[in-house]
Amino acid sequence: MKDLLISITKGLVNNPDEISVDVSEPNEEGVIVYHLHVAEDDMGRVIGKQGRIAKAIRVVMRAAATRNDARISVEID
Repeated sequence: MKDLLISITKGLVNNPDEISVDVSEPNEEGVIVYHLHVAEDDMGRVIGKQGRIAKAIRVVMRAAATRNDARISVEID
């Protein structure tokens, strides 16, 4: 899942070397939170107009997690 998030994000940013993902332990509801960190200049590219790209990233990640019977959330930091 982490690799999928990184590969999606690499296509969007100008500085792919500065992408990092932190994964937290599942909370009491069983949701695993992925914290995506990108360069300051690339934040707008990852979020998109009115958050559309960020929403699309979350949809793709949730769909992939559903195939693995997992519950996830993506936070863009």
